[in-house]
Amino acid sequence: MGFQRPPSYKQKQQSVPKTTKDVEGKGDSFTNTRIPYLSPCTNDPIALDSNYNSWVAEHPSALGSFDRMMKAGKRKTIAVFLDYDGTLSPIVDDPDRAFMSDEMRAAVREVAKHFPTAIISGRSREKVKDFVKLHNVYYAGSHGMDIMVPARPLKYNDGKRQTVALDKKESGVLFQPAKKFLPAIQEIFKILEEKTKKIQGAMVEDNSFCISVHFRQVREEDYGMLEEKVKSVVENYPEFHLTEGKMVLEVRPSIEWNKGHALEYLLDTLGFSNSGDHVLPLYIGDDRTDEDAFKVIRSRGQGYPIIVSSIPKDTRASYSLRDPSEVLAFLLRLGKSRKARSLPRFGFR
Repeated sequence: MGFQRPPSYKQKQQSVPKTTKDVEGKGDSFTNTRIPYLSPCTNDPIALDSNYNSWVAEHPSALGSFDRMMKAGKRKTIAVFLDYDGTLSPIVDDPDRAFMSDEMRAAVREVAKHFPTAIISGRSREKVKDFVKLHNVYYAGSHGMDIMVPARPLKYNDGKRQTVALDKKESGVLFQPAKKFLPAIQEIFKILEEKTKKIQGAMVEDNSFCISVHFRQVREEDYGMLEEKVKSVVENYPEFHLTEGKMVLEVRPSIEWNKGHALEYLLDTLGFSNSGDHVLPLYIGDDRTDEDAFKVIRSRGQGYPIIVSSIPKDTRASYSLRDPSEVLAFLLRLGKSRKARSLPRFGFR
């Protein structure tokens, strides 16, 4: 039999506001050491806007804090979770051209050789997999509503246990908690395409278990009209709600499932559900949807939630990186740190 969904992941309908824009608070209070913001290349302090500088003092640079983070993670398994857009790739006007660089791909590949690594994206699973083009990472699309898991639970190769890995040719098991909504999603997608086709710059993207309406190229004076059209469609589907991300409106099923649940589910799948203090999840993301994953890590009391942002913002993250170039620098250091310590490799090759 394939890997079964644990009983604790009981799906249920939830009451969700029709439009959700803001992050709920900052969660539990975390104390961070105040350190200067450092250049990833020279390690010299960088002069920043005073507001951003104050924000970085509360959310220290993950690059400047790297050695301390790795020291705290010594003899523990670091599980790496990554967003895609705005994290591994830059935000671009055309979402179909949000390509990651070859350098970023190589860095993620190296990290995944040594750490269990998953990409949790709002994109469809197949689309983000096509962007990333790596076989040694796990993919969770549609904000975690479409996950490919191994046929059997994994165990980390710590020298005492045999690793069970999802081979390139081995079929996995799909976990899709919103599968029953697919017919309605396709219906909504077609209606939105028709209703928005006359608004210049609007783009409706089918992300399998959610629908993204991009407005980055929409004229400012047309945004109100676009928002009203999208809201008018969603109002006719009580089992769906509307959220807003970076220059995008998203229509999603109103189920209790998000990137935080996906992170927990993948940890269980990787065999870390009972690891307690022995596993440190590391999550890097830049959008409101990543806050749910940050919240899960904070609630565990172990791990590294890292926000990617060049401006101050409310966040549950404990650390920060300024942009994808700093994400690249961080991942390069992460891959090299494990090489230098000669610790066991993860199951993928």
